[in-house]
Amino acid sequence: MANNLLTPEELSALAEGVNDGTIPVDTGYNTSARVRKHDLASEDSSLGVNVASIDMINERFVRLFRLGLLEMLRSSPRVNPTHVQIVRFGDYLKDLRAPLSVNVVRMNPLRGYSIVVIDPVVVFSSLDSFFGGFGRGVGELPSSRPFTPTETRIINMILDVFFRSLKEAWSPLIEIDFELVSSEINPQFAQIADENDLVILTRFETEGGPQTQGFIDLVYPYSSLKPVRDLLRSRVQTGDGNEESDNQWRDDLGNAVDSASLEMRVLLGSFEGSFKTIENMQAGDVLYFKKPELARLLINDVPAFDVQVGALGTQTAVQIDRAVIPGMQ
Repeated sequence: MANNLLTPEELSALAEGVNDGTIPVDTGYNTSARVRKHDLASEDSSLGVNVASIDMINERFVRLFRLGLLEMLRSSPRVNPTHVQIVRFGDYLKDLRAPLSVNVVRMNPLRGYSIVVIDPVVVFSSLDSFFGGFGRGVGELPSSRPFTPTETRIINMILDVFFRSLKEAWSPLIEIDFELVSSEINPQFAQIADENDLVILTRFETEGGPQTQGFIDLVYPYSSLKPVRDLLRSRVQTGDGNEESDNQWRDDLGNAVDSASLEMRVLLGSFEGSFKTIENMQAGDVLYFKKPELARLLINDVPAFDVQVGALGTQTAVQIDRAVIPGMQ
């Protein structure tokens, strides 16, 4: 143990001088400097990642994800994103209960690993819809129950739609490729970060049928988005975008509208009949109706033009005579 440089009497005199003000204590270098308390063991959560930009990416993702699920399940479950949260990974894990479909994912070129967590309610509701049901969910499951091969197949189909939709949602900023690394049922085994590390959490709340509210969580390590934080600030459209980006957004929107696919049908005529007549109709019956002067061209079932029906070469064709919708020529 080191020896004291001052005697007990000198230390006592020094303390008395500080207490009665005879010895000044506000001397030294940078006495007026403003300081801020900082915990070196804690990761800073104000490193510039634009959470509002992540929200906008999620909104774009949800639109694409709904369409993908509609194509897969032939039903349209509700999917609503919650606001992005920055939380400690340990705090997130303690609220989860097995069994869950916990999928560790590498999102190249982002650093580290992310996880996609799917509630069993979503899995069983999708399974029921896929086989022609009404999207019913499932009750509480034992924590150690694994997913069957059929359930795992449904999970992989959901992940495929999820990855494709998220890839397209991120594409205006950066091209991302997804690699499924592993799958677990216990979230404690998916250690993509230390307990005190910050993660970016988005929960997508789902409803696939009666009383089948579930969720899908997307969790990024906070550090994985640091390399792209400048992109998140500058390239995602926000309400205060500059004129150049607004014009680009307007051009992209116009191009998307111009390339939209529309169905056009020609209605040659119509007739009215009683329910009994229609009920007794069979192959070989002849239906009579008055031929109109002009046929009607419908665009997505909306009357648009009156047309003349004829032929051009070997093809049946129509020639537009007049517009039905005001403003169309």
